[in-house]
Amino acid sequence: MLDFAPRFILDSDDHDAAAAGVAVADGDAALLDAYSHAVAHVADLVGPAVVRVDTRRRSARGGGTGSGFVLSPDGLIVTNAHVVNGANEIRLADADGRTTDAQLIGVDPDTDVALIRANAARDLPTARLGDSKAVRRGQLVVAIGNPLGFESTVTAGVVSALGRSIRATTGRMIEDVIQTDAALNPGNSGGPLVSSRGEVVGVNTAIIPHAQGICFAVAANTASFVVSELIRHGRVRRAFIGVSAETAPIPRRHALAAGLVQKAGAMLGSVAPDGPASAGGLLRQDLVVALDGCPVTGVDDLIRLLDADRIGRTVTIDVLRLGRPRSFTVTPVERTKAA
Repeated sequence: MLDFAPRFILDSDDHDAAAAGVAVADGDAALLDAYSHAVAHVADLVGPAVVRVDTRRRSARGGGTGSGFVLSPDGLIVTNAHVVNGANEIRLADADGRTTDAQLIGVDPDTDVALIRANAARDLPTARLGDSKAVRRGQLVVAIGNPLGFESTVTAGVVSALGRSIRATTGRMIEDVIQTDAALNPGNSGGPLVSSRGEVVGVNTAIIPHAQGICFAVAANTASFVVSELIRHGRVRRAFIGVSAETAPIPRRHALAAGLVQKAGAMLGSVAPDGPASAGGLLRQDLVVALDGCPVTGVDDLIRLLDADRIGRTVTIDVLRLGRPRSFTVTPVERTKAA
């Protein structure tokens, strides 16, 4: 039988090209395997700590479904404020299908974070809050939750942007929000956004209807602050200076001139004309770099430092204004719902 399959004679360059092509193909396969391995590892590590949160209300709105994740073995669980706020009954279901009732410890509608506790306390698998300041654009993230009622769903994507601001149900802007293209749907709310290291870097909170790949998560550092306040006080008391801000890089020449080692600060986007910041002399576009000598490397630092201990007490705020260091004294007041 004659073989009419085409035959080609390769010179040395052709052999090199063919070998390179095989190497590229093998490299792509290896990358795909690494990506798949990372996502599967995160799902195995954090998935058991994710719970379904079902609520019932006596109002006309009825009930709803969301997600949450276990922070401590005795049943402390983080979810979204809008999932459980106003609920008369909260019921949890874990990855194995076991169910239990839960009690509300506290909610913070200003950041859309809530803390609940499972009634049937046992040695629960937990997830760990990571450092959201270490997150970078393009970083792989995995979302775990119960979108549209489908339990224990895993989706993956990347961090699309950092330092976003979205409006909470209270009307206040939630600052330093993580934008991701990991697919989220109703029911994902309150679930974890997880890094490839298995650390929770955000709490999934919102999607933009009719938009594809635009989803948001409250930064883990913000959630950590809120959780600690809810555990201590059952609510979050905040100092208020009347500004909105976003995390912004410090130009290297400005940092060198000011003797700063940090790479970012909190850029003021607006200053309320009748607020404490305005009275103290702060202006829009001021880049806050320290508060009472504590470095401010982003919005989450500013939020954390404006705690209850600074209400009614004069503080010093260091900024870069047009690249030049300036210091101002401001007296924060307690944040109210109106504020």
